[in-house]
Amino acid sequence: MRNALLIVLGLVIGVMGTVFALNALHEHQPLSHTVMTMMDHHAGALRQAVKSRQCDAAQTQLHLTRLLQTQADLKEAFPGVDQPFLDEAAKLKDKTQAALQAAPADCAALATALKPIAETCQSCHQQYR
Repeated sequence: MRNALLIVLGLVIGVMGTVFALNALHEHQPLSHTVMTMMDHHAGALRQAVKSRQCDAAQTQLHLTRLLQTQADLKEAFPGVDQPFLDEAAKLKDKTQAALQAAPADCAALATALKPIAETCQSCHQQYR
């Protein structure tokens, strides 16, 4: 009885260890996931502001600034990527910088400023996702 209990306990511990190891291997690049999640958060907040027609200029500037700051981590988050990816990241940075400098004060201006950013994101995701 004692041997059977030890065998079952060993199997359970082995299965748990395997699951933990596979999860660790699956999440080998947690920074890349985090950077994309943060960018999606700020871009999503801006899209939601346009959708709900509540485009506060200060909040818009805040989210655009944070979106731009997060983009600065793209190269570090994706080590060893090829040059076309870095070119897309540079385009995204330029589009976000332009939107920030345009300082959209209303929802129509924000929607116009977000369109090139969204197109650049979509283009990159189609190529690299």
